[in-house]
Amino acid sequence: MTTLMNTYGQRELTLTRGAGTRVWDQEGNEYLDAISGIAVCGLGHAHPSVSEAIAKQAATLLHVSNLYNIPQQQALADALCQFSGMSQVFFSNSGAEANEAALKIARKYGNDMGIACPTVIVMENSFHGRTLATLSATGNSKVQSGFSPLVEGFIRAPYNDVEAVRKIAQSHDNVVAILVEPVQGEGGVHVPDKNYLNQLREICDQEQWLLMLDEIQTGNGRTGQFFAYQHNGILPDVVTTAKGLANGAPIGACLTQGAAINVLQPGNHGSTFGGNPLACSAGLAVMQELKDHNHIARAKQLGQTLLEGFHKSLDECEHVVNIRGFGLMIGIELDKDCGQLVAQAREKGLLINVTAQNTIRLLPPLILSDEEAQTLIDSISELVKQF
Repeated sequence: MTTLMNTYGQRELTLTRGAGTRVWDQEGNEYLDAISGIAVCGLGHAHPSVSEAIAKQAATLLHVSNLYNIPQQQALADALCQFSGMSQVFFSNSGAEANEAALKIARKYGNDMGIACPTVIVMENSFHGRTLATLSATGNSKVQSGFSPLVEGFIRAPYNDVEAVRKIAQSHDNVVAILVEPVQGEGGVHVPDKNYLNQLREICDQEQWLLMLDEIQTGNGRTGQFFAYQHNGILPDVVTTAKGLANGAPIGACLTQGAAINVLQPGNHGSTFGGNPLACSAGLAVMQELKDHNHIARAKQLGQTLLEGFHKSLDECEHVVNIRGFGLMIGIELDKDCGQLVAQAREKGLLINVTAQNTIRLLPPLILSDEEAQTLIDSISELVKQF
């Protein structure tokens, strides 16, 4: 019996080294990483600037707690606000923790207005994390199974259905916020209508609700803007991010502006490790790299290249239900469960992911080359046709 809890099932591969878009296993086999640690290593593996920042900080000061000022934390907050148009930042250790902070802001916002049982609208097919509150907000009964009683205070609406949200507004007087993903990643890479977020922003303004965007997966350049909402020309009241922010160092961030500023006061929330010098140094290196190079614009270009390539190769395949994507988030939905394609791709030297049982999900690094993009198109297309 292994000493590790069996929360991830059987894992076939042991990875020991990475460089750029490639990783190697303990036998020395090389793989093109098209999942990036589930959208984490946007700058690839062992990025020199990030590695240097981590090593330098590790030799100086790892941790002091939030009892003290942390210069790297302030600098990263400044950079995030500059990139995003937001005003304040709370740092956590993960995306789920960032979403927990957002949900606490919504609860506190509602309670401060005297609303009994402040309620948040969340979406079907969503994913917001595996803590008890974020699990309750998630729109997936399978991941919720076995964890009742769930946290109350959520109303669910179909994704990309503005009229459903308007009907909730007419029938409920205790709603205080909407929590939504700009693109549903875990749910199968579902991309909403172009004006979906704009319409939700209008509803929130009319109803005095907080618009809270979960950009854990879509943030940090993956969609061709630093945050996906920037494609829509809007500002949310709360936005959460994590994954690609520090290229593998554990960090999360909850950003606020407008009505969500200063909702949380001293004693309302905190984190022992959140925003420590090491994680923030890694985050600062990522932000500098994104600022100095064209990785974000490149993500948009590469995403279009991949989508066009897959459409050209697979549109005539009768078992392909849909091909969708936004920047470097690509989903290829098949007409049956296709989890076995993960192992088949691995045999071809390619790391991919299957989500929602029947959707191949690709989240390649922002540094993917044109040649590697074509390799992805050719290899995945061949796998799908054989399958």
